[in-house]
Amino acid sequence: MVRITGVMVASVATLTFEEPVRLDRDNLEELYRQLGAAGAENVICRAMEELAVRLSDIAPLYRADRSGELARLARSLVGISSQIGLQTLAHVAEDVSRCALRQDRTALAATLCRLERIGDRSLTAVWDLRDVTS
Repeated sequence: MVRITGVMVASVATLTFEEPVRLDRDNLEELYRQLGAAGAENVICRAMEELAVRLSDIAPLYRADRSGELARLARSLVGISSQIGLQTLAHVAEDVSRCALRQDRTALAATLCRLERIGDRSLTAVWDLRDVTS
């Protein structure tokens, strides 16, 4: 509580989450070396589409209390994100999977919020990197 001219006012703190995403450029460069530019672009685009779809499928599974399916979906995010170098996203998706398997609803809610933030920022990071390298 803060006193302003004789009146007690509750102070409100605003928390911002500015967690950086980790993009493994070596992983992407290896894709380009192995598949060539067109092949790597194709893999990256398909992976990003799959990530976007799967990220949007997670919240309904959580609301429906379908922990087993949610854990499997999160595990699939680990594989896809690792393939294109999104290491932070892979780690957070692994955390979500573990929480879902333990059926720890509180931890799952927190890790799902983190997954959403990191997922959005990760997809943006890949698009931004593609814009720079194109």
